[in-house]
Amino acid sequence: MKLVVDENMPYVQQLFAPMGDIVAVNGRKLDAATVADADVLLVRSVTRVNEALLRDNHQLQFVGSATIGTDHIDMAYLASRNIPFTNAPGCNATSVGEYVFIALLELAAKFGTSLKQRKVGIVGAGNTGSAVAKCLKAYGVSTVLCDPPKARNGDSREFASLETLLADCDVITLHVPLTVDGQDATFHLLDETRLRSLRPDTWLINACRGEVIDNHALISVKSERSDLALVMDVWEGEPNPIKALVDMADIATPHIAGYSLEGRARGTLMLYQQLQQMMGMPASKSLDDLLPKRWNPRLLMNAAPTEKELLSLCRFIYDLRDDDRQFRKIHQIPGEFDNMRKNHRHRREFSALALENLSGYGVDWLSELGFSGVHR
Repeated sequence: MKLVVDENMPYVQQLFAPMGDIVAVNGRKLDAATVADADVLLVRSVTRVNEALLRDNHQLQFVGSATIGTDHIDMAYLASRNIPFTNAPGCNATSVGEYVFIALLELAAKFGTSLKQRKVGIVGAGNTGSAVAKCLKAYGVSTVLCDPPKARNGDSREFASLETLLADCDVITLHVPLTVDGQDATFHLLDETRLRSLRPDTWLINACRGEVIDNHALISVKSERSDLALVMDVWEGEPNPIKALVDMADIATPHIAGYSLEGRARGTLMLYQQLQQMMGMPASKSLDDLLPKRWNPRLLMNAAPTEKELLSLCRFIYDLRDDDRQFRKIHQIPGEFDNMRKNHRHRREFSALALENLSGYGVDWLSELGFSGVHR
């Protein structure tokens, strides 16, 4: 069996090598000739899987995408050919939630305020939006959810309209899929009109898809409103973000909000589990079989952390400033956007660190935030 796999997908050899021959490819440059004799195709969001890509393949048995979104997949075409497909919903939700939480702590430190003084509007309450809400709730931050499809479909949580959320919140974080049609279309969801309606001193975070914000409109609005703060992980025109917008952003990264080792490993593992199930074979590998051990898996705590100390604790796990600095150096160099993503292997999630000696300090919220708690 021949497996054609995006070279950015980690742990492929460990999981899929027993199944056949693995051909690792650049997902952006994948073409019909390369896929022509593949039995299995494993991609990420940079590859458009459609008739043009698969027209010469008559033996494909399985397509998997190690991503939450499916806007890059022609689902109708796969269905018409009876090609099984699976993605990895929720695989990097924790990673995105922690990225947003850390970014907000960084902004609070930069502007000399407390995150607890902000009201956060979360647009999109699926896996990633819910992970953001979980972090913020653990820390005691007020949140407002907006998700019209979930509101209509009976989700028991309380939802607000987008207009209400924009009017009431001074932090807006986006976690919606990219869709271009229908009443809930998200393409340019934040257009110039909505961007101009943002409250004074709003912090705006995009960690879903670049096209959810009209990037040219954002440049226009930001150039007139220095009070707005921007955290941009995704960009229109990836892998070629607009330089002016990168320069305007307070935090800028190359679509790596979900790129913790745990998140990336979960994505690959979920595809492995689905393919094994389809083949009627047991999935013998687990996440623990893949992840490396931290060099310092435990940290002694003698008191509940202040917000400044919490930020230092987060930086101990993942210092977002490093990715921001590196991205600003390379984002205009051809190929370096993808190269930085490909080589992004240094980030862990909060769960990789156990906090000891917490008993009696009233810090159960640290466990709720995701840190491993070892109480003594």
